[in-house]
Amino acid sequence: MLDFVIIGAAQAGLAIAYELQKLQYNFVILDKEEEIGASWLNRWDSLKLFTPTEFNHLKGLDFPAENGKYPNKHQVANYFKKYVKHFNFPVQLDTLVEEINKKSTHFEVTHNNGITKAKNVVVATGPFHIPHTPRFHKYIDASIFQIHSNYYKNPSQLNPGNVLVVGAGDSGYQILNEISSSRNDTVYFSGDTSVKSLPQEILGKTLWWWFTKTGYLSISKNSWLGKKISESKQPVIGTDVRGILSRKNVIPVGHTLNAEGNIIETKQKKLTDVKNIVWATGYRPKFDWIEGLELDKDGYPVHERGVSHIKGLYFMGLPWLHTRASATLGGVKTDAEFLADKIKNSYQPELIKELA
Repeated sequence: MLDFVIIGAAQAGLAIAYELQKLQYNFVILDKEEEIGASWLNRWDSLKLFTPTEFNHLKGLDFPAENGKYPNKHQVANYFKKYVKHFNFPVQLDTLVEEINKKSTHFEVTHNNGITKAKNVVVATGPFHIPHTPRFHKYIDASIFQIHSNYYKNPSQLNPGNVLVVGAGDSGYQILNEISSSRNDTVYFSGDTSVKSLPQEILGKTLWWWFTKTGYLSISKNSWLGKKISESKQPVIGTDVRGILSRKNVIPVGHTLNAEGNIIETKQKKLTDVKNIVWATGYRPKFDWIEGLELDKDGYPVHERGVSHIKGLYFMGLPWLHTRASATLGGVKTDAEFLADKIKNSYQPELIKELA
């Protein structure tokens, strides 16, 4: 019987693993991928962090890159591999968790390799579960190549011809930037063109330095200001939105409303010459594999700073778990420290008895 099962071997899972190891609990990390860092390696080729090196350190082992640089996805994945090896964390890869059931004295975590039993479970699978595309995408003619940003790697995947990029978040604008600067075809953009963009550096200091100094990253989601920030449109970071939209081959068309055959209906016009569509339309959470879990209106677990209403079940790595920094590589350790303190106060007497 393990003390803990941690589900997910990316930054959230590794951050809480560090704390649990320090408290001398026995645990295993389960991850569905075939290698550490795969959740990053599977993203598009040119992906880089928004945060510079000095804001990407997990506890106990600094990110191995020069300060002021913005690491790419390969550097992040290699850092995770090095972190796991350095602390000798027990990781079980290629293990897809299918169900969590609470029993009277423990949890049963069912996965493709069997069942793992533990007194407690930490779900650290992050917020990106099911790639979302509008339902009408299935009515689009098969001759038009469609791909979600989750599977997009680079422009070479696309067919010759015009492209429609849908989605006005960081991913959408970064992909729009890459495609429109690498080919002469028309690239239609479907999404909000009024979003704010923030540079990565201001007055010689990184944006994240300013965020830290002003306390922006430590504002609680439960505060008045935190609620306003979390509910407002998030700015695009490090991408020149105005510059991209002003390119001759980039044509904003408003939101995509419907589609059938080779006709894509947008707010501003009907498109009939699109040969490719990149859906940068985000993700939907999926937590229905956890028996008895209460979800909020957006489909995320109801919790208090990662502590769920099911005793012994915890969460890490959710967006705005407590602050804006909760889902960032460097900010996740603060949530892990808080959760470890909660766990220690709840279970430390039992641990001391077992070690005696």
